[in-house]
Amino acid sequence: MARPTFLMNIIVAIKQVPARDSQLHIAGSGQWIEESDLAYEINEPDAYALEAGLQLKEKHGGEVIALCAGPDRAGQTIREALAKGADRAIHIEEDIGALDPLAQARLLAAAVKIETPDLVLTGLQSDDLGYGQTGVIIAELLGLPHATIIMEVEAREGAIRVKRELEDGWFQHIEMPLPALLAVQSGISKLRYATLMGIKKAKSKEVRRVSASSLGIAPAAPSIVLQRLYLPERTKRTQLFEGDAKKAAAQLVEKLKFEARVI
Repeated sequence: MARPTFLMNIIVAIKQVPARDSQLHIAGSGQWIEESDLAYEINEPDAYALEAGLQLKEKHGGEVIALCAGPDRAGQTIREALAKGADRAIHIEEDIGALDPLAQARLLAAAVKIETPDLVLTGLQSDDLGYGQTGVIIAELLGLPHATIIMEVEAREGAIRVKRELEDGWFQHIEMPLPALLAVQSGISKLRYATLMGIKKAKSKEVRRVSASSLGIAPAAPSIVLQRLYLPERTKRTQLFEGDAKKAAAQLVEKLKFEARVI
């Protein structure tokens, strides 16, 4: 089969989040978690978006640009993306922890606009806050067609065909013009590991560092303010089931299935 002649220039937005196995403690302010002793990793849905972008590049040629906003520690996540195969990266050196999805999207959209890619990929949502809004807001700010919950991507010259996951095992197939933005679902494909050669090459790849001011984005007060963060309260409760054994057993099964959700 002949190799397609068109190239795919792709931007993948990635976010650094606390590692899933981290021990979380509430900060003294009561408004966020204590970050001083946390380990960090790439947001899982973003890792799948990166994998989708790398596979498209391998099939059609072009380049993959990793785009990440965050403080200095986000450089670790950027290097991981470069080691896996991204060609270069843009690091927006801003702490986005207190920013709402609209403010984050404005930062990312400003960087995307400079590059004019064929395709922008994001994860469906972040593992830390889980708003699931940043990707679609970027698309709206840039005037791009977009789709979410993406399970498959097939690129054609000037267009893409995607498979979306719906409810109850249903799927939807859509063809969209390029440029476009897709929010990718976790599990779209098997994730690759960074090779030793990839890690070595990552050290020489370009990482362009920019700030909000250099992108023309003025500081703005967040439209969403987190008032209080707290751990779920643990309570003990005893419930007695009346009636004969058969009736009590039926009530117990109902509680375990619909309230405790353990069966």
